[in-house]
Amino acid sequence: MEISLDLIKALREETGVGIMDCKRALEQAEGDLEKARSLVREKGLSTAAKKADNVTNEGVVESYIHTGGRVGALIELNCQTDFVARTEDFKSLARELAMQVAAMSPSYIDLSEIPDDTADVNPEQDCLLQQTYIRDNSITVNDLVNEAIGKLGENVRVRRFSRFVLGE
Repeated sequence: MEISLDLIKALREETGVGIMDCKRALEQAEGDLEKARSLVREKGLSTAAKKADNVTNEGVVESYIHTGGRVGALIELNCQTDFVARTEDFKSLARELAMQVAAMSPSYIDLSEIPDDTADVNPEQDCLLQQTYIRDNSITVNDLVNEAIGKLGENVRVRRFSRFVLGE
């Protein structure tokens, strides 16, 4: 099946993955853009799993201050190299995560941070990576990070965050 350049371009703009990866995904999905998106996402998840043990010593500290200046968040997002830390994709991810923290007020990064003696924790509300992503409720924040890992080719990890509310 011949895959049009417009279709490849559309998938690339949507996912940010390489042109050849987009073409392969579209060929495998027989031209179905939705199936190709799913294949690209699955590939990103497998890439994330392979890179999970890689050391993340570089990164950025990003801030987000909500309109009106009453709520803000700081987040430290780590990656493997300074080169990736300086890319727009990485900085954009850090900003999106800081916005998520400001909007959804998580208490923990993921399930592993919850103390054993804590009973009243709802992981989907209290754990940043398990929360539904505020800009696309079809994915979790963890899915967003895994997509970035697939796109950037490096391990990415949220190290810490803090949320500030005026008067609290």
